[in-house]
Amino acid sequence: MAVSLLGSEEVLVHRHPHVRVLVRPAVIIVVVVGLAGLLVVVVSQSSTRWGVVAVAAVVLLATATRPVLHWLTTTLTVTDRRLLLRSGVLARYGRDIPLGRIDDVSFEQTLLERMLGCGTLYVELGADRDVIVVQNVPRVAHVHAVIYELLEERLDLDEFEDEFESD
Repeated sequence: MAVSLLGSEEVLVHRHPHVRVLVRPAVIIVVVVGLAGLLVVVVSQSSTRWGVVAVAAVVLLATATRPVLHWLTTTLTVTDRRLLLRSGVLARYGRDIPLGRIDDVSFEQTLLERMLGCGTLYVELGADRDVIVVQNVPRVAHVHAVIYELLEERLDLDEFEDEFESD
């Protein structure tokens, strides 16, 4: 895991997007390799065979590699202090959201997503009312529960500190 942590920060959840995003590239790989293999067996000229292999390789690189690399390099991490979003192969995108900036967290699942065990996570941020949308989160209800619990703990701590200061 390539997440840099602060001091005694503890990782509670670390997820890549749900593997369902890899279904399309997997189908493409199977179809392209199958067709290329069939053509290599049927075609008699050596130069044409190499052409088939080259075209298959280009098609695979153009259609299947990008989604797989995107899946590998995209993560959602929840620590006891913040929410971290990372993505990108060549250019990186990173966003760190302190738990204190999060006002609300919710999730949504379609029927298919419920069957697959994934969904969309919505994180509403403080004063600017920005909403972060994270799609294809595996075990989204669990991720939601972890963040919600952390927010509740923070609220309880803030209330305790307010009571302590007023006495």
